[in-house]
Amino acid sequence: MVLAVLGGGVGGKVRQRGRSDREPGALRQWLLGPRPRGGRRLWWLAGAVVGVAGLLTWALWPSSAPEPLARQYGEATACLLTDEHGVTGAEAAAVWAGMREASEATLTKVQFLEVDGPQTVDNAKTYLASLVQSRCDLVLAVGAGPVSAVDAEAKRFPNARFALVGGGTAAPNVSLVDATTPQSVRENVRAVVAAVKPAAQ
Repeated sequence: MVLAVLGGGVGGKVRQRGRSDREPGALRQWLLGPRPRGGRRLWWLAGAVVGVAGLLTWALWPSSAPEPLARQYGEATACLLTDEHGVTGAEAAAVWAGMREASEATLTKVQFLEVDGPQTVDNAKTYLASLVQSRCDLVLAVGAGPVSAVDAEAKRFPNARFALVGGGTAAPNVSLVDATTPQSVRENVRAVVAAVKPAAQ
């Protein structure tokens, strides 16, 4: 009786141990699935890994297309002198738009400088001299202070060329730009800047 109980217990343990040795573990069972399915989950996982590897290879593969080159500007430079509002003022905005259009078409370099501080002629003269000394091939001026500064100083810089928008006095080295409408300002400035040639060295 005792032996029967022991034998049954031992036999039960042996049968349980034998069954766990034959059955797959949790990870293996998830990968392989039930035996009758023939390992479909393993194939599914392998396919997913291959797909991800393919996507990464495609995404990280170096492009054969050349990178866009930086714009190569010419030697001519046109500069704009404005009041304290810079190129956001109504008149200056139209002038700057025309300058940028000319730059895109002819590769002329364009830049602007605003008069900071008191909007007086004397203060504007300082900024005007800075542009002339920086070898701008054409200096455009818009606004009361900048235009008056060019009127007062143009004779001091006979080799410099100026263009005044919305006022001023014409001179041998000073031209006037029609400012009837913002559109006319834009078109006329574009033409003036497009015709700029680098000064002789």
